[in-house]
Amino acid sequence: MTDIADLSAVALLAAYADGSLSPVEVTEAVIARIEAREPELRALYAYDPAGARVAAKASEGRWRAGQPLPLDGVPCTIKENIATRGVAVPLGTAARDLVPATEDAPPAARLREAGCVILAKTTMPDYGMLSSGLSSFHPLTRNPWDLSKNPGGSSAGAGAAGAAGYGPLHVGTDIGGSIRLPAGWCGLVGLKPSFGRVPIDPSYYGRAAGPMTRNAADAARMMRELSKPDARDGMSLPPQDIDWLALEMDVKGLRLGLQLDAGIGLPVEPEVRAAIEAAAKAFAAAGASVEPAAPFLTREMLDGLDDFWRQRAWADIGRLSEARQAKVLPYIYAWAQGGRALSGERVYRGMSQMLAIRDAALKASAPFDFVLSPVSPVPSFAAELASPIHDPQRPFEHICFTVAANMSDQPSVSVHAGLTAGGLPIGLQITGRRFDDLGVLRMARAWESLRGGEVPWPR
Repeated sequence: MTDIADLSAVALLAAYADGSLSPVEVTEAVIARIEAREPELRALYAYDPAGARVAAKASEGRWRAGQPLPLDGVPCTIKENIATRGVAVPLGTAARDLVPATEDAPPAARLREAGCVILAKTTMPDYGMLSSGLSSFHPLTRNPWDLSKNPGGSSAGAGAAGAAGYGPLHVGTDIGGSIRLPAGWCGLVGLKPSFGRVPIDPSYYGRAAGPMTRNAADAARMMRELSKPDARDGMSLPPQDIDWLALEMDVKGLRLGLQLDAGIGLPVEPEVRAAIEAAAKAFAAAGASVEPAAPFLTREMLDGLDDFWRQRAWADIGRLSEARQAKVLPYIYAWAQGGRALSGERVYRGMSQMLAIRDAALKASAPFDFVLSPVSPVPSFAAELASPIHDPQRPFEHICFTVAANMSDQPSVSVHAGLTAGGLPIGLQITGRRFDDLGVLRMARAWESLRGGEVPWPR
């Protein structure tokens, strides 16, 4: 028997509809799971079981009255940097004042309107600028697959919560891989939508919010709600009528690119390469055409990106008092300080590399319907480290497969490809053409079918 806390959103909604389960008992099951696992995982911030129970009771009433909302009674979490009314937004750092937010940011508002039972916020590293569960404000977040390992980041708590069964729905944000990396290292489906597909506030170049779930069908149901319009995001796409639940697709005849070399950064480890190659062979056996996709990232692009983001981080941290600067995670402080003395011309040229990456990514992917690649070149790493290299002078060497889609506006999803010999998840990344978010989710669903079986979630 599947534990109630491990049921998908699709299964829960069906059970609520036929009366075999109620949101109240499901919420209690998820609370019990959290209380059992959270002392060792530390994935949550602003955990609110009392508020969740009130929301579950209200949801139960709507189901009994025959007036359910689209995601009524489904437990969810929301990343800490997505504002929820009445809860402070520390951005993962001890250097910020804890001022309660006055309203829900767009993703939180859409999930609340859809009837989700919001259990908690989820942890993140300082300013969201690490692929790690390390933070100066939050306790160290660990990976449920192996407590000595990192869940990744910056959507660290969301990755750990999803893998541990803290309910089926979790929302993260991604500006260089912050949804897909923890999804890959925790075995989840993590979608970075096309830029602007999901309204977010505040918005910024390349920044996206998206679902982190255990399967593509649940991610699609989240996207149906998250993609609804919100005037607060002036960079969002016009509303589009997308049949998010139409996930079945025949891959026969599709032209797929296989990228196993990003052009720069960490080399792909053998077990990761083998898993991605196996996925490509499965798609080919199902009738898709699979061809090599050439690398396109350069050292100039990666270093320019690093210059710009260091300076942007220092613009925030450098304004703080010395006492507050001392509270910032030392790794982040050392990294940001590298932007302190950069000339305006160098920062401008660094920012220009975002456009260079965009152009190169779109040109390289143009011949293909979708591109397959690793999410990360390496499996998860020690929980206490800020990145696989743990060197603030080399901060981006592990994000070379993920960051390009942020710059190019392309939708990109992580989906579980298999396990290493040591039992750690390996993420397959599927990147689509601009605005083809549904196509990317369909490819994720197709891979789930080709892969077969359920992911053996850690207990």
